[in-house]
Amino acid sequence: MSGPLAGLLVADFSRVLAGPYATMLLADLGAEVVKVESPQGDETRTWMPPVRDGVSTYYLGINRGKRSLALDLRDDADAALAAELARRADVLIENLRPGGMAKYGLDYARVSAANPGLVYTSISGFGSGEGAKVPGYDLMVQAISGLMSLTGSPDGPPYRAGISVFDVMAGNHAVIGILAALRHRDATGEGQHVEVNLLSSALTGLVNHSSAWVAGGVVPYRMGNAHPSVFPYEPLPTADEDLIVAAANDRQFRALCGVLGIPEIADDPRFAHNRDRTANREELRAILVERLATKGAVEWFELLVDVGVPCGPINTIDGGFAMAEKLGLDPIVEVGEGARAMPTTRHPVRFSRTPAVYELPPPELDEHGAELRKWLADG
Repeated sequence: MSGPLAGLLVADFSRVLAGPYATMLLADLGAEVVKVESPQGDETRTWMPPVRDGVSTYYLGINRGKRSLALDLRDDADAALAAELARRADVLIENLRPGGMAKYGLDYARVSAANPGLVYTSISGFGSGEGAKVPGYDLMVQAISGLMSLTGSPDGPPYRAGISVFDVMAGNHAVIGILAALRHRDATGEGQHVEVNLLSSALTGLVNHSSAWVAGGVVPYRMGNAHPSVFPYEPLPTADEDLIVAAANDRQFRALCGVLGIPEIADDPRFAHNRDRTANREELRAILVERLATKGAVEWFELLVDVGVPCGPINTIDGGFAMAEKLGLDPIVEVGEGARAMPTTRHPVRFSRTPAVYELPPPELDEHGAELRKWLADG
């Protein structure tokens, strides 16, 4: 493997989303990732439809770059192989319920005694304290954190986000924690236990809404697509379909007014500054909607981005990829070769010297089991 993390061995005891997403990112950067699965395999292998060649696209989307080793950790021989993998690893990631690894002899205390330089990473729903007894699922965290209270129409029910947003966020936080711990290990030789939980990831990820409560004592509320502190910053109707308009500062608003043919509005004291526009949003919305009704969303998009006004159509997923292609972001790459080659979403970070690698397609269950068992048994 090449890449900035080449030579790093990751023992991946995680399943479903947050952990596998984190280990995929590490694999993209060149780490050797061994995905340890139960004999039944990661649950996401069965989460279908949709499918590609009979395989769940959910599983395919978060498991490239890894080697699969199926072990029954209740079996003494398989448990010994797992312990040997942990002894050799630079990084271990697990997301069993807190304390769950201990029954297999793979808890941090025992593993780090044999491998003091190990970066041992635990991902949970609600931490290893009082929250250890609570199962951790993204939907639960969206509800408990308050995100669902912010999502949906003001007069409608709370909604979940369209993706498992906090699983993905926790996976990213795990990678950040791992890289920081590896930096410390490089300087001192010491490994450590890195803990990430979905609720903490959620609370920091709610950013301005969290700060509204923590710093301002304000409980944010559901506003549909509106923003509590900025206007215009929401979908607005045009002659054919809605267009997202996000003129978040005075310069952008002035440019918007110029393109819409109402430059005088930018000097109107009701709308001159963001605080004014937010306070008088209903009056301003009516003016903007009247002007936007004269052209379609795509035509306005082309005119507005040319003068630096943030805006965009509301696409389906295929449209999002098409836009990325049009903008030169090359969002789809191939992983693997020959009959196993398949399209996958590009790693989100670009490096000028050490680019991401896409060498191994998502593995079949225990695809690399024979070679990995031999390697571990040979000591």
